[in-house]
Amino acid sequence: MTKIEKAIEAYSTWCDTIGIRTLEDLKEIQASGRATGLITLCEAKQEREYASIADRIFFNSKERPFVMMSGPSSSGKTSSSIRIAAQCAVLGRIPHVIELDNYFLDRDETPVDENGNKDYESIGAMDVELLNSQLNDLLSGKEIVMPKFDFVKGQKTFDPANTLKLEPGGLVFMEGIHALNPALTPAVDRNRIFNVYISAMSALEGVDVHNSTTDKRLLRRIVRDNRLRGITAEENILRWPSVREGEIKNIFPYEENADVVFNSSMLYDLPLLKYYAEPLLYEIGDNSPAHEKAANLLTFLERITALTPSEIAIIPPHSIMREFIGGQRLY
Repeated sequence: MTKIEKAIEAYSTWCDTIGIRTLEDLKEIQASGRATGLITLCEAKQEREYASIADRIFFNSKERPFVMMSGPSSSGKTSSSIRIAAQCAVLGRIPHVIELDNYFLDRDETPVDENGNKDYESIGAMDVELLNSQLNDLLSGKEIVMPKFDFVKGQKTFDPANTLKLEPGGLVFMEGIHALNPALTPAVDRNRIFNVYISAMSALEGVDVHNSTTDKRLLRRIVRDNRLRGITAEENILRWPSVREGEIKNIFPYEENADVVFNSSMLYDLPLLKYYAEPLLYEIGDNSPAHEKAANLLTFLERITALTPSEIAIIPPHSIMREFIGGQRLY
């Protein structure tokens, strides 16, 4: 059994323990007015899992101060890295959260794909040499000037005030699509790295686990990108095959490198996402090339009862789901 399969099995066991094994069970909970209790329970479970991961990092932190976190699109990697880092701080460690996107090569050095287009998702687009040099400098006790990638200019900048030194008890959290790929850190001792894989995995009976997991992430992405970036559901659906291709190439082959697999699914997430995503999907016209996928998503959502605004209001500001629907405050 793979680590991903074990994570799904563990989630399935928990669902069975609390008596929610099917979408129909979930609808019954909502119909009986117990949705708010379910939200609270799911949030408590997830906080417990963050703390459990932090415990494992804590007991390995002297030898493994680098925590590399990866996972497919819309898994909640950013929220999770911050929340796990916070739990490590509770244990007395000193966490630093770094975005690996700051280690992109300058755009004029970015490799091209077979069609001659800049391949920003390739590991070849990362400044592996600089990253490895700086991580080893941190291990040797040196202070580094951290890069900041300017996405407008397409190049890294270095602010002398933006420094980092790995103090005793210090941890460096790094999140990105290539984080679990050994080719990202070939010059760093593997025994100094702790790997975390994050994805939103479904486990309810009567649901195609693969498709529902993938569609759940797409729905998360549609809701978030419409709110934050003004990207329509139609645009997101049309981009999705390219996103999936990148995941298959750059993320999934390395998921078994994880020391810990974290399932970011919430039992209430589909009812929540329906409330926000359904109106966006209905905006896609019959003549759109995205219409068939939108119709499939809408058919799937017909089996779901949407949360009400009053139920949504109790979702705490630190929830991973706030990363997608808004109102998130992690600090």
